[in-house]
Amino acid sequence: MENYEDLFASVPDPRVQGRCIHKLSDILFIALCTVIANGEDCMDMVSFATEREGWLRRVIELPNGIPSDDTFRRVLQLVDSQELGKILDNDGKQFLDNYKDKLINIDGKKIKGENPKSKGNMGLFILSAWVSDNGICIGQQKVADKSNEITAIPDLLDKLEITDATVSIDAIGCQSDIADKIVSKGADYLLAVKLNQKSLAEQIQEAFVYTKQVNHDEQWEYGHGRYETRSCTTLPIKEILSPDLLDKWKSAKTAIKVTASRTIEDTTTTRSRYYISSDENKTAMKYNAMVRQHWSIENQLHWHLDVTFREDSCRIRKHNAPVNMNILRKIALQIVKRYNDKSSMKKRRFRASLNANYLTQLLIT
Repeated sequence: MENYEDLFASVPDPRVQGRCIHKLSDILFIALCTVIANGEDCMDMVSFATEREGWLRRVIELPNGIPSDDTFRRVLQLVDSQELGKILDNDGKQFLDNYKDKLINIDGKKIKGENPKSKGNMGLFILSAWVSDNGICIGQQKVADKSNEITAIPDLLDKLEITDATVSIDAIGCQSDIADKIVSKGADYLLAVKLNQKSLAEQIQEAFVYTKQVNHDEQWEYGHGRYETRSCTTLPIKEILSPDLLDKWKSAKTAIKVTASRTIEDTTTTRSRYYISSDENKTAMKYNAMVRQHWSIENQLHWHLDVTFREDSCRIRKHNAPVNMNILRKIALQIVKRYNDKSSMKKRRFRASLNANYLTQLLIT
């Protein structure tokens, strides 16, 4: 990120032209830097710009000084989230020319700070597409009000170039239409199967009880007083499903069972999960690793948004502002993560708040 003026130049300005004294790109750049440097809201943006005005004037214009907190607030409420989201998409594309053989995790997160009293499907949900191998968010989609993730997943898939990748989604995405859409885009899928697809789940579970399994893999891990084994077995779909389900799930080729057993001190818990895939060539070892990789979107993206960036405590709630702040946090997360100086994410953000030269290093990496 060497040309700061161009970073947000492609975002359309929603304000009335001729009545604005601050450049949109300057406002968004200050907002991003504030998020990187441990800030959270519009008041922090003013404080950051005031303290770092000399540094800012070397990298952006600021033709009429520092915007007020009301200006930051209005702009974040007005800016088209779809357009700002393209900046996030482009940031990922700088490091990945294509997604061949990549695992793309799709999962939703509710932003609790946007409406702390909301329950169930009420409130702001945002779906994210996460490339687990590289730790990069390549797209997102807001779930429409009074809807759910099932309707938003196809819209997110429409935005993505996923040829030759594998898309993994939790059970809510286990829908035949979604499966067919993924395949039509030249990708494979790995979908969790639960009782929202009752007949499919029951037939797969029964098959793993009564059918001989030859493709098997087992992995184990020990650390911090915890011993865990993960056993994976696979079966060909065509040998275990009834004709009506085979007709419904035409693209499904493989059924997968992953059993995780965890022992902490004297207590052992065991849980089995089931999946379907459109790929018939991957081994049980590969599926075992992919199932575990799927949860990196929780551990590496959602966890950092909640804990490192304190997203759920932010009280920016009106219009497009919550979604736009979510996008800025994701861009900031990727910028901070790319600079590897052996410090934690929190320490890097804190140091960026103290040292303008360090902030510059984060931005140009």
